[in-house]
Amino acid sequence: MSRVPYPLEKGDKLRAFHQIRELSRHHEIHLYALNDSVLHPEAKKILSEFCASVQIYRLPVWLRYWNAFLFFVCGKPLQCGYFFRKKVKRQLQASIREKGIEHVYCQLIRTAAYAIDLSLPKTLDFQDVFSKGIDRMIPKSAWWKRGVLRAEYRRVVRFEHDMLPMFDHCTIITEVDRSLIRHPRAEEIVVVPNGVDFTYYQNNGREKKYDLIFTGNMAYLPNVDAAVFIAKEIVPALLDRYPELKVVICGANPSPKVLALRNEHVTVTGWVDDMRDYYAQARIFVAPMHLGTGLQNKLLEAMAMRVPCVTSPLAAKPLHVEGNGGLLVCNSTLGYADAICHLLTDEEYYQEMTDRALAFVKSHYNWRQTTEILEQLITQGKKA
Repeated sequence: MSRVPYPLEKGDKLRAFHQIRELSRHHEIHLYALNDSVLHPEAKKILSEFCASVQIYRLPVWLRYWNAFLFFVCGKPLQCGYFFRKKVKRQLQASIREKGIEHVYCQLIRTAAYAIDLSLPKTLDFQDVFSKGIDRMIPKSAWWKRGVLRAEYRRVVRFEHDMLPMFDHCTIITEVDRSLIRHPRAEEIVVVPNGVDFTYYQNNGREKKYDLIFTGNMAYLPNVDAAVFIAKEIVPALLDRYPELKVVICGANPSPKVLALRNEHVTVTGWVDDMRDYYAQARIFVAPMHLGTGLQNKLLEAMAMRVPCVTSPLAAKPLHVEGNGGLLVCNSTLGYADAICHLLTDEEYYQEMTDRALAFVKSHYNWRQTTEILEQLITQGKKA
C-alpha cells in the first residue's frame, strides 16, 4: 500500500482497509505499507486485528523528492518515484519470500515497481485512472504547475499502459474508469467497486442543524474546487429563497481556499472525529464534482445515512443510479438550486428520496459483496 490504511480520511485508505478486513475472514494477510506522514498512534494496533503482520516503511522527506527527481529524469511518473525506495523494495521482497506469501496485491500504480519483478502471482489495483484525473486538474491548476502536470499526465498514461500486462490480474473501481485506460486489453480489467460499512453508517436521528453538507479531504483539488463552487455559486443562488441557509464543509486538511469560504452561512470544520454526526445533522448532501476520477465514497456514505444527494454527472455516472435512487444530477448552478429547493420544500418527496438512497446503496455497495469479486479473482485464478 502506498499509504498506511488508517485513519480513513482518503479514498485509497478506505478501500484498502475494508478490503483487508473482508479478505482476513478467509485468508492470512500480511500488510506492507509506505508512510509519508505522521503515523496515527492506533494505526498498527487496529490493522493488526486483521493482519498476521503489519510492516510500515517510513519514507524520509528528502528521499521522496530525490527519488521523484530521479524518476523524472528517467521519464517515469513523479508520483511513482515519490513512493519508491530501493532499500524498502529489497526488504519487502525478502520478507515476502521468508513468509511464503502466495499472492501479492498492489494498490495503485505507485506501488507497482515493488512487485513487477516478483515471480509469484500478483494483482494491481488501479483504483482510479490517475492519468485522467491529472488531465482534468491541469486547467484548474496554477499556471506554473501546468507544465509539470502535462508531463506527468503523459508519463502516467504510458505507465498505466505498461503495467497492465505485467500483472496476472488488474482491478479498477468503476466501468467508467476502465473505459479510460488506454490499452487494447483494458476490457479485461476487473471492476471491483467500493462499499459502505452499514454497521457504522447508521443515522442516529439527530436534529437537523445544516441544510447542506459536503465532505472529503479538503486539500485535494477536486474537493477544493467543489467546495468553492458550493460557497461561491450555489449558496448565493439560494439565499433569496433561504436567507438563513446553513452549509457545513467537513474534512481533513482544509486548504487556504477552503478556509477562506467561512462566513455566516458556511462552516468549515476541518478534521472531525465522527463524520456520522455531521451527516445526521444535515438535510442534503451536495457534491458538485467537476474534477477527479473514480467512485465518490462520500455519496455512498451520505445515502447510507439517509441523506439525499445532489451531484454532478461526473460523480453520478460511475454509480449507475437508476430511477433517481436518492441521487439528483445537475449540470448548472440553477439546476443545483432548484433541486435543493425541491428537497427542502417537499417533505413527502424528501422522505421518498431518503428511502431510495438507502435502498440503492444496500443493494449495490456492500463491502462483503464487492470484496468477494476480488477474492474470487485471486483464489480461482481468473485472468485479467
